[in-house]
Amino acid sequence: MLDRFQRSWELATECMRLLRQDKALLVLPLLSLIVTLVLIASFLVPLAPALRGPAAGGGAHGSSPLVYLALFAFYWLQYTIVIFFNTALVEVAMRRFDGEDARIADGLRRAVSLLPVILVYAAIAASVGTLLRVIAERIGILGRIVVGLIGLAWSVGTALVVPVLAAEEVGPIEAIGRSVELIKKAWGEDIIGNVGFGLVFAVITVGTILAGGLLVLGAFRVHRFSLGVALLVLLILAVCLLALAQATLQGIYSAALYRYATGDPATGDIDRGLLGGAFRERK
Repeated sequence: MLDRFQRSWELATECMRLLRQDKALLVLPLLSLIVTLVLIASFLVPLAPALRGPAAGGGAHGSSPLVYLALFAFYWLQYTIVIFFNTALVEVAMRRFDGEDARIADGLRRAVSLLPVILVYAAIAASVGTLLRVIAERIGILGRIVVGLIGLAWSVGTALVVPVLAAEEVGPIEAIGRSVELIKKAWGEDIIGNVGFGLVFAVITVGTILAGGLLVLGAFRVHRFSLGVALLVLLILAVCLLALAQATLQGIYSAALYRYATGDPATGDIDRGLLGGAFRERK
């Protein structure tokens, strides 16, 4: 476990090099977050019964069809937003790997050109998400565990869909198949990408919250209310910045893993030896 954590930290450090070269990359996850929050606000009322569970939305048989329709629409738009901005981020990262002076606008243009494909893939992902939700509301605890495992398998299998969409001229179905193919080809038992970054940023975030929280409480304790409020605002901003950094680094990481899985040597500042630690070739 310690070895995996160390490799994850080293990977995060290597990915950070590219982020330091262009801090504007943080704008893409920020835009994704802002648009998603607007979407959540607009869907909050129709989705409230679904979020409260089966008992509130239709008894023992789950939520009503109208709620499921709203849930599908929400998933579809949410996935479209996330995939759109992730595609832009991966496009910029891969161009940087090729030594190009790519900008945010270049990534956004690529994402706009792929919007029809993104919409279709997002609809497929939304259908899977809604179907799993419907099944989970109608079966017992054991069945829900199985559904959770199916959802996890879907997430793993489609982990490289965004880099595939950004780099290859394929449709949504082909992108899913290509993602599964690349993962089967090179992905081993130890997946240290998302888990590794999650662990690294969880440690940093918890440490930041604890340290910042103590400072805020200390300020209020000595009746320095203005200072306490200022420190609280800074703490919230710091946590938000960490979340944006994690999302950005994971986008860079997925682009690097795609290049590694396809055998492309262009991975910029990412150490291919470190990337190799994320893969265990299947015999």
